[in-house]
Amino acid sequence: MPSLEPLNTRISTPSRLLQAPGPSAAQLTQMLEAAMHVPDHGRLAPWRFLQIAGDARLALGELLAARWREREPDASAAALEKERLRFACAPCIITVIGQPVRGHKVPEIEQLLSGGAVCLSLLHAAHALGFGAQWLTSWVAYDPVVKARLGLGSDEQVLGFIHIGTRAEVPGERPRPDLAGRLSQWSP
Repeated sequence: MPSLEPLNTRISTPSRLLQAPGPSAAQLTQMLEAAMHVPDHGRLAPWRFLQIAGDARLALGELLAARWREREPDASAAALEKERLRFACAPCIITVIGQPVRGHKVPEIEQLLSGGAVCLSLLHAAHALGFGAQWLTSWVAYDPVVKARLGLGSDEQVLGFIHIGTRAEVPGERPRPDLAGRLSQWSP
């Protein structure tokens, strides 16, 4: 029987603990191809990827700080710096963008869940290749100005920013839910 160890040992690494080197182009291709092996009712592939790397991470940080100042005019210098550095640590960020096909017989929620599965599969692929990763959203994923600046269409949404890099340190395992409290049996 195959081992479930890769699934059971994957942990999120806080993005602030991710550093260079990130995945090579070949490794990133491997990860993205693996991430697309998800349930996809109707074979719609209702998602796409946007990579944020190199100096683009810092440029995005400047955009976020400016946008946060617009949203929160009384924001502290520390809050603005947090936004400026939000994408500065991990050398590679893959934005998973949901593109639901409107009016299709496959409900939009199923299409978005397929994109969520892509996010999780990308975390597992990064782990399998020895990288740390974290799936984040925050206000950035939902802000219409930021979404437009990232090039998202009005019918698209950010499902996750997957930060990928080499771990500066390995985070400790967190407590997991007890299965006994999560599993019940249905009976007629």
